[in-house]
Amino acid sequence: MSEKQFAATVLSWFDQHGRKHLPWQQEKSAYNTWISEIMLQQTQVAAVIPYYQRFMARFPTVNSLAEAPIDEVLHHWTGLGYYARARNLHKAAQMVVREFNGQFPQDPQLLEQLPGVGRSTAAAISSIAFGTQAAILDGNVKRVLARYLAIEGWTGSTSVQNQLWLAAESLTPTSRNGDYTQAMMDLGATLCTRSKPKCSQCPLVESCKAYAEDRVTELPTPRPKKTQPVKQTHMLVIRDGDSFLLQQRPPTGIWGGLWSFPETPDLRDLEPEWQFDSSKAQVLAPFRHTFSHYHLDITPVIVEKNQLDLSHVMEARATLWYNTEQPQEIGLAAPVKALLNTLGSAL
Repeated sequence: MSEKQFAATVLSWFDQHGRKHLPWQQEKSAYNTWISEIMLQQTQVAAVIPYYQRFMARFPTVNSLAEAPIDEVLHHWTGLGYYARARNLHKAAQMVVREFNGQFPQDPQLLEQLPGVGRSTAAAISSIAFGTQAAILDGNVKRVLARYLAIEGWTGSTSVQNQLWLAAESLTPTSRNGDYTQAMMDLGATLCTRSKPKCSQCPLVESCKAYAEDRVTELPTPRPKKTQPVKQTHMLVIRDGDSFLLQQRPPTGIWGGLWSFPETPDLRDLEPEWQFDSSKAQVLAPFRHTFSHYHLDITPVIVEKNQLDLSHVMEARATLWYNTEQPQEIGLAAPVKALLNTLGSAL
């Protein structure tokens, strides 16, 4: 199958079977596309849809997002994970307003200057919103091309990525670029899936090398396995009735800028302001939260406010009392939100 035939086949399939009713497809714009593409990084479509709808209802324009407090942006992101995406969205919105007069540039190379926007995301925004001829290479497209061309090796390695980029660029057509971009993502998301691919329904099956060689389940080559380390932490759940003390985490790193309970790996190493009588505390059963590169075992320790002297803490740190009956709109780490919900319902 020639490169032109490849694109024509994919587009013909898209016209009949492609997804055209997703919320961000109804009023195509660079802003809508950008928000959806960032949310869809590391996250499934079904999970993104309600977040996207709430986010767009609150931040309908790039200006409204740029002007919003970061706490409110993180609040609307709570539960989606990978919070650096939300912080970068906020920074990028301010950059679009400041440096591009509130208008997204069409040039993918200019879009790549925005925080959190890489080569593939820039191409997706440009092709979908403006019809630019620009190749994408997200996880779905990597999988389609690795199987179609029987490219071996982990797709995250530089050498394999270079091969895939060359293929993606050569196969990208000169017309209907937005539809082609969406079609390739749809193929990977709905047919050429990671497990149990629906090869019999795929428009490319007759030319797919992996299918011809009976290697569909082998490709793409899995990432080399690493044993994920396990870390331990205690969360101090300082309670005053139906309110709980939270402090804001540093702006970078895990849960950057979010509000969380005070933490310590070891209760014996508490800072002076968090010292309390451990015999009067209630230690709850630990639970596990898994990040992309390690597991975190969290042990909640409930401490009543009257056991601590918090005067210095409240002055020196960014803290607040979070009321479970009237919750503030702030960004919360997922396990913190879950724990607050559990504690609130138990009161």
